[in-house]
Amino acid sequence: VLKPFSVDQIEVVVDKAASFDKMKQVNRYYVEEVETKTSEIVGKSEPVRRLKEMVRKVAATEATVLVTGENGTGKELVASELYKNSLLADRPYIRVNCAAISETLMESEFFGHEKGSFTGATQRREGRFELADGGTILLDEISEISPPLQAKLLRVLQEKEFERVGGNKTIKVTVRVLTTTNRNLLEEVRKGKFREDLYYRLNVFPIEVPPLRERPDDIPLLAETFLARQARKHGLAKAAFSKEAMKAMKVHRWPGNVRELENAVERAVILSENGKAIGSDLLGLNSASMGVLPGFTEFP
Repeated sequence: VLKPFSVDQIEVVVDKAASFDKMKQVNRYYVEEVETKTSEIVGKSEPVRRLKEMVRKVAATEATVLVTGENGTGKELVASELYKNSLLADRPYIRVNCAAISETLMESEFFGHEKGSFTGATQRREGRFELADGGTILLDEISEISPPLQAKLLRVLQEKEFERVGGNKTIKVTVRVLTTTNRNLLEEVRKGKFREDLYYRLNVFPIEVPPLRERPDDIPLLAETFLARQARKHGLAKAAFSKEAMKAMKVHRWPGNVRELENAVERAVILSENGKAIGSDLLGLNSASMGVLPGFTEFP
């Protein structure tokens, strides 16, 4: 700023600096998310075919989507596919794990805070909604947020505005909201733990991700996909499953779903030796979870 300068000139410079700082933060979140995204939903079974079709239809809209399913089914992957195939795919994609943030910090994480608004707030910080402005935000495990924060989230969805913690300036945002949960939110509403009005705001387009036990025909394809990925990760030149290992995976009930399968494959890759087929003993499967799954066919 050249001297003499006016107060207006100072405000312009401050605003530009704040915008640049916000741009850097958005870029950091955006790049990290892009680099960690899984490629696509793997599977050819009827439940997965229906899932892919629903994702294809709603992705191109800006509708709010609630993705439900058991732990380990791939809810975040479905949300990622919704983002990648949307009209906002070149805009920020900000993810918030609601289960990993303490209740006292959740509001600040969502909406940001002003300097001095609480102990430890040494500078102003933009929240995730502000960083996601113009793009998409994923609220992972939405059922974990407290009732007071539910009310503030409802306001953002309805009015598209909020204030930072400790601030009085109303901030306007335009954000597509995707949410996931492993709970029955309608049951949480009946128990009084989740706001009914917020539930209906989030449940515009529900997508349920099927558990692995309901899509056993996808297990071989998933196992081979994970095997290729883990072999590259751990430097295994040649990797293949024995018939016994594939059969064991086929009949296992997979209470931890796709995540459990990938963990089992990674364990087997780590324990295996180059040039030797991976045996069922390397998978570390619990015999208590063994049982013939619906649709299981014996391997020749």
